[in-house]
Amino acid sequence: MWCPSVSLTLWANAWLAGQAAPDDVLDALSAWAPSHSVAAYDAVAADVTGLPWPDVDTATSVSLLQTVRAAAGLRTAPGPALNLALPVPGDVRGLPAGSTFARDALTAGEAVVVTSERGAPIGLVPEFEDAGDDLDEDGLGGDFPAVLSWTVYSLPAVPAPEYIDLGEAEYALRSAVRSAAEALTALRAGGTGLDVDDPRAMVEQVLAATHGHDAPPHAPTRALRVLENAAQVDAIIAVSAGLLPIAAQSSSAAQLASDALRPLAAVVRSARLAAVTAILHSAW
Repeated sequence: MWCPSVSLTLWANAWLAGQAAPDDVLDALSAWAPSHSVAAYDAVAADVTGLPWPDVDTATSVSLLQTVRAAAGLRTAPGPALNLALPVPGDVRGLPAGSTFARDALTAGEAVVVTSERGAPIGLVPEFEDAGDDLDEDGLGGDFPAVLSWTVYSLPAVPAPEYIDLGEAEYALRSAVRSAAEALTALRAGGTGLDVDDPRAMVEQVLAATHGHDAPPHAPTRALRVLENAAQVDAIIAVSAGLLPIAAQSSSAAQLASDALRPLAAVVRSARLAAVTAILHSAW
């Protein structure tokens, strides 16, 4: 998984559907940070979730699960209560327009929306807190553990999630893989002046950094394949973006690579949303 909101969305949904235990959710979240906290942004969010207000002392990882459970409520019909948002400038699908939640979700680039049959939806936005000193290999700072804090917002309404067909997303992603690979090859061999022996090894390094985050066991094979391919394209985009400034400004190869990479990020986001949606529904 490539961001904390995905881990919370998939594993909390699996837990609510009876496909995972609370400890499974906590284990998935601990892969991002050894400690998590949760706090209400406003009084309505506190009322819906049972979080303290106006006292905003942050609660623990277990309280995060209790928050999701309270917000989802009892369900008379099977189906996911959580949805993922991956907003970027110019595309804030799935978020209530003009809200503080939408603004903060856009800043974070991710968010979770929890709905219930009684209304009163909430949104959660994660943020890594400064651990003080540099983190060691275990994710611990010199004095304090790293903490991923979740802020809970009340939402007046939530736009209906946009349906993205998984098959169409996979087809678009296949083309994106080829385009991204060709762009990376052009940067290396197109007379850009780059001194990079093997940019594909750099891509593998980026991908390796994303390992250690698993999807629930019920996840469909096709959805997992889409997530894997999306991660590959994303890694190529990240490596190429780092190489482009090094390339000669006048290089036609660099310009062609930049033009080819520009639309791929949207393809990756759509593919990830489609795959996550498929995994969410598979739990029920």
